[in-house]
Amino acid sequence: MTDNDHAEPARRLRLLGGVASALMLGGCVSFSADGGLSTAQTVAYAELNKDVVKVASEADALATQQHAHALLRRPLTADSAVQIALLKNRGLQAAFNDLGVSEAEYVQATLPPNPTVALSRLGGSLELEIERQILIGLFELATLPARAAVAEQRFRAAQFRTAEAVLRLAAETRRQYYRTIAANQQVAFMQQALATAETASELTKQLGESGAINKLEQAREHAFYQELGAQLARARIEQKVERERLIRQLGVWGRDVDFRLPNSLPPLPARIATAKDIERRALESRVDLQALRHDLNAVAGQYGLTSATRYVTDVELAGISSYERAKSVSVDHGEVEVEKEKINRRGLEVEFTIPIFDFGATATRGAQEAYMAAANRLAERAVNVRSEAREAYARYRGNYDLARHYQGRVLPLQKTIQDEALLQYSGMLVDVSQLILDARARILSNVDAINARRDFWVAATDLKAALIGGGAGGGAESGGGEAVAAAGGGGAAAH
Repeated sequence: MTDNDHAEPARRLRLLGGVASALMLGGCVSFSADGGLSTAQTVAYAELNKDVVKVASEADALATQQHAHALLRRPLTADSAVQIALLKNRGLQAAFNDLGVSEAEYVQATLPPNPTVALSRLGGSLELEIERQILIGLFELATLPARAAVAEQRFRAAQFRTAEAVLRLAAETRRQYYRTIAANQQVAFMQQALATAETASELTKQLGESGAINKLEQAREHAFYQELGAQLARARIEQKVERERLIRQLGVWGRDVDFRLPNSLPPLPARIATAKDIERRALESRVDLQALRHDLNAVAGQYGLTSATRYVTDVELAGISSYERAKSVSVDHGEVEVEKEKINRRGLEVEFTIPIFDFGATATRGAQEAYMAAANRLAERAVNVRSEAREAYARYRGNYDLARHYQGRVLPLQKTIQDEALLQYSGMLVDVSQLILDARARILSNVDAINARRDFWVAATDLKAALIGGGAGGGAESGGGEAVAAAGGGGAAAH
């Protein structure tokens, strides 16, 4: 065997190593500095005007805690409550960690397969054989760019789902903020009504002792006072429940739960958003639709990869180097002669599977069905997004009109009825039972008015959710529900 014969396999192995190195250098990606949060941070800033931070060190934890404390020292607004939740909520941090896992899987998918090294040694009394093998999966090398592209699409989908988690938390926090303030406002109103009823009850008792009011009217007034007390107790229970729900959304504990809230809900805006191009805006902006588009691209890439390689499941190229040493002993004319023989062999070995029983039909059919399922999910979501946008606007507009109706019509009429009833009662023109009925109606109307204004701000949150995403019936406002509802208009005075 000549030197050229020995050099040719070595050149082939070096060429194979060069090809593997080129694929490795061209296809590998590195971890991002922000852990893949760029999409979520962009969406949070553009749609919420809020900061999103992944707490990955003690310095990050200290910075976010200081920021949250600065916001908690002042009475919470809807925007500050959302910002605190985005900084402190551990469930959101877990979603960021899940995104980090997705990025690790993406980076791993871009790496070429690790070579396999096999060593064997066979020896006897006079013989020794050493064999070395380096195996590289040619199939995995050849499909590396396609597999990396599929992994990238899956990672992009995970990024948009993380952005959706940010929007969902922001929307849920804002809804709960409005519900908590409404519960506080109802308790405050019931306390005022109870104080008035207590005064009337004491007056009725004094009048009864003087004989000016009979026992039936006294009993009615006292029963009304006790009934209001029960309603106030129920409202206080609801107040505590709503506050605890807000605390969970904010992710605070310890002394941080003693935050302050405004005394009443924001006033209704003078103008509201219009329904112009609402379906188009939803189709363009919904982050869940963008995630499904990347899912579809990933499945399409997987389908193409499966179709292109349906006849080959795996190909392995092995570089083989063997060394043999043998000794032979012979006796010639009484003399012992020892002969040594050394043999070096180098070569290549290719191993692949012959698809006798399955020509890839099952894999191709499965990939085709997976692609159609992804396409149908995307189409279904697009149809639902249009409907959700229309439904959200209908509730937004309807709750605005209802709250305006209570504020402009119902409450003023109830106040007029109360004033006139008091005048007639003072003039002994009506009895106490009629006065109690009017007071009950006024209390119910005020409670309904508070609920109507709460429902409007919740509907404003839902409308933004329908346009940008954040879960079924949920999303987040851009710069606050007030900004969405007002659509550039100023607020009207609350009743």
